[in-house]
Amino acid sequence: MEQPEKASILRQPTAVWAIAFACAVSFMGIGLVDPILPAISEGLRASPSQTMLLFTSYLMITAVAMFFSGFISSRVGVKRTLIAGLALIVVFAGLAGASDTVGQIIGFRAGWGLGNALFISTALASIVGAASGGSRQAVILYEAALGIGLAVGPLLGGALGEMSWRGPFFGTAVLMAIALVAIVVLLKGPAATPAPVPLTAGFTALRDPALRTLAVTALFYNYAFFTLLAYSPYPIEAAAAQTGLDFGAHELGLVFFGWGAAVAVTSVFAAPLLTRRFGLLPVLYSMFALLGVALAVMGVGVDSAPLLITVVILAGLFLGVLNTALTETVMEATTLPRGVASSTYSGVRFLGGAIAPAVTGGIAETWGDGAPYWFAVASLIIAITVLALGRGTLAHLTRPHQDAETEAQLITVGDEA
Repeated sequence: MEQPEKASILRQPTAVWAIAFACAVSFMGIGLVDPILPAISEGLRASPSQTMLLFTSYLMITAVAMFFSGFISSRVGVKRTLIAGLALIVVFAGLAGASDTVGQIIGFRAGWGLGNALFISTALASIVGAASGGSRQAVILYEAALGIGLAVGPLLGGALGEMSWRGPFFGTAVLMAIALVAIVVLLKGPAATPAPVPLTAGFTALRDPALRTLAVTALFYNYAFFTLLAYSPYPIEAAAAQTGLDFGAHELGLVFFGWGAAVAVTSVFAAPLLTRRFGLLPVLYSMFALLGVALAVMGVGVDSAPLLITVVILAGLFLGVLNTALTETVMEATTLPRGVASSTYSGVRFLGGAIAPAVTGGIAETWGDGAPYWFAVASLIIAITVLALGRGTLAHLTRPHQDAETEAQLITVGDEA
């Protein structure tokens, strides 16, 4: 009997590539400001705690809006929701670049976060629905776009930030405008009428035990993730200054480019191999533990720039596996509609990302520069505990994947919901 052709991650509809490109550009916005945080502090006479609120306002609004994005997209359609999200990002990124105070930037980043919420949750569900080869291929594509965006964002931010802290914001506006055109032109075909989703669907989805376990796990994981991302530029710059090195936006951009590249590589190549061999939950436990060790090392060696730089990049390897494994776990663990599961999960996890930048500055001022990393370690311990306590709701995910065909059959559960 003729064997079916093996699915290739590269053989995707044009619409999938258009959304993946827009995702990569969207995720650039997360890391884009990282290299210029010290420059914004200096240029606008703001404290590190104030400038890190650029992450908090962005992520908090993203988190809240995520709970309603499924309702919105079910009313106006996927394509229109994607376009609306991208348009908002273009407008508010441009306004942030034209700001004169850190308070204005914080406010415009909130508007940016609204556009981000509409786009990201809808994009994940769209890729999962449109990609060939099943959800595993779709998740890998999505996480690859995330990794590329996280890698290129700091590099671009560092390059543009050398000229002015305003450059990265204007650069994002231009790139997102290009992504907007790509979606408008390439996302073709008859517009499917989505099933109506209730306004409260994002909240009632948390009644699902498996989704609730994974969402709370991701909340504490994202606290650690954004402690690493939002806080690390400050101790790196301070440690470099102690040794007489001039470590500006360009140098920080290179560091976080290396970090993002590590995220991208393991998202695409390592995560599928590890989860297929060992299963999703064992991989999650081990990667959480390794990330915790990395953060503890940073807490101990916070005064050493070479150590911090090395461990930041190394941590990207663990983060790439975690991002892909967690996203895939959510897609497999519940029979909820994918748009609802995606938006609810993302909404809860981004709350962790919003909290971290808001509190790490105060933690560092009170207990020392290494303390935020120890709080992040504690957060990962809680994440592991939540995952372990909820393992009964995820029992079917402890086994290794058998093969791509079996995975595709398992993952399609819930497509009819």
